[in-house]
Amino acid sequence: MIRILTVCTGNVCRSPMAERLLQSRLDAVRSGMFEVSSAGIQALAGAPMDARAAGLLHVFGGASDGFVARHLTEQHLADPALVLAMSTEHRDRVLKLAPRLLKRTFTVRELARMLDAVQNDPHLEIPGGTTAEEVEARWRRLPHLAALKRFETRAADPSEDDIVDPYRLDDSVYQQMGRELVPAIDRLVAIEESFIP
Repeated sequence: MIRILTVCTGNVCRSPMAERLLQSRLDAVRSGMFEVSSAGIQALAGAPMDARAAGLLHVFGGASDGFVARHLTEQHLADPALVLAMSTEHRDRVLKLAPRLLKRTFTVRELARMLDAVQNDPHLEIPGGTTAEEVEARWRRLPHLAALKRFETRAADPSEDDIVDPYRLDDSVYQQMGRELVPAIDRLVAIEESFIP
């Protein structure tokens, strides 16, 4: 089982949307191989997903049923293959709690850029295969390959790494969140789709 953790502030908008979209899209490619969860650095623990974020999630084909916000703890960082932060602030908070996760922790947008660079580098090879062992090996290796491109793909403006926080803001900010988040999620899923025979 490949465990992926998404992290934002309140765990009611960005990280649950990332969690549910990534889970459903990876399930469509490799059912039962991935477990995606989320947490917040200042979570509204016990709260359901924000109603407008849930509505946007449904537009993109995800479901918010049964979601409950939870606060990020060291236990959540025990063994993830990958941690996807919604902003550099969240990434830094994760690394403060678990410095050992440096090569497995990215903002979702920076990772999408890094994966493009990995795939365009003829000297780097993403492990192939479709067996459970091969898929797990691929996702253990991917973050390390991406980390090699961290400085090469650095954004000119650090805000380009962040997903906007729409909480309690205008509907247009929720739409902006979708425009920033969904392509990055799709980029990650495309890696796995590329290995479908």
